[in-house]
Amino acid sequence: MTLLYADPEVAAALDAATTVDAMRAALLAVYDGRLVAPPRAAASLGGGRMVLTAGHLVGEWYGFRSYDTFGHAQCEQVVVLHDGRTGAVRAVAVGEELGSRRTGGLGGVAVDALARPDAATLGVIGSGRQAWTQVWSTAAVRPLREVVVHSRSSARRDAFAARVRAELGVPARAVADPGAAVAGRDVVVLATTSPTPVLRAADLSPGTHVNAVGFKQRDRSEFDTDLLDTADLLVTDSPAQAHAYQPPMLAAAPPYAERLHDLGAILAGAVPGRTGADQISLFCSVGLAGTEVFLLSRLVAVAAPV
Repeated sequence: MTLLYADPEVAAALDAATTVDAMRAALLAVYDGRLVAPPRAAASLGGGRMVLTAGHLVGEWYGFRSYDTFGHAQCEQVVVLHDGRTGAVRAVAVGEELGSRRTGGLGGVAVDALARPDAATLGVIGSGRQAWTQVWSTAAVRPLREVVVHSRSSARRDAFAARVRAELGVPARAVADPGAAVAGRDVVVLATTSPTPVLRAADLSPGTHVNAVGFKQRDRSEFDTDLLDTADLLVTDSPAQAHAYQPPMLAAAPPYAERLHDLGAILAGAVPGRTGADQISLFCSVGLAGTEVFLLSRLVAVAAPV
C-alpha cells in the first residue's frame, strides 16, 4: 500500500532533532557513495519550468521531488519514494512542509558542524518559511538565548519573533535594520528572496557562522563578494549542484571555487571545519538532491500509520 502524507502529517512526525539527524545521515551517505544525488534537472514549459531532483540510496530506495516555477499562489511539491528492490511506490508527500524541513535540517547540520560550540545568539534576515525552519533546526543543535530578526515588513518580523517565543521558548525581538539583526550574533541566517545583497560583511563579528539560503548567483545574490572575501571557511551541501548553477554560483566561481568545501567531507573528518574561535564560516545551502526522498523515507519509519 502506498502511504500518502500531507503537510499536517509531516509536521506532526518530523521534529527538528529527527530532521537534522536524517540530513546528517544523508550528507554522510553522499560522501560515502551510498546516496547517488545528481544536480537538479529542469524542463522549460513556456511560462514556467518543471524542476526535478532525484536520489538513490543504493540497495534500499530511489525517488524524486518535483516542483514548478509557474508562480501560482499554491505551488505544491511532490516527493515520491520507491522501494529499491521492487520498484513499488512506498510513499508520496504532497505540500511544502517536507521540503522546508529538509532545507532547515541541512542548515541545522551546518550550524552544528561549523558554528562555535558556545554559539547562543542568532540573527535572521528574512521572515518566511525558510527562515523559520533555519531557526527551528538551529534551536535543536544549540541552546539559543536570543533570536533577533529583520525583514522588510514590520508586521511579518514582529509575527516571526512572536512565533519564536511561543513555539521555541527562545527570547526573540524584531529590529528595523538588517545590520542590527546580525551585529554581535554568533549565528546568522540569510533567508530572503532578495536578488541584491542584504548583508554587509563588515557588520559581522569575529567567530560568526552564516547560513545563506536565498539567491547566491552572479548578478542575483542576497550577499556580495565581501562576505566570500571575509569568510575563512566556505562550505556547501552539494559541490556538484553549486558548480551546475547558471549563472554561476558566486562561491563556486574563481577565485573562490578552490576554497569551497563539501559539508559531507567535513562531517566525515576528511576535511577540517572550523579551526579557530574567531573564524567566520559561510554555508551556502543549495539543496542537496535526494534529501527530500531521504527525509520521506525517515518519515515512513517514524510516523504513525496513515
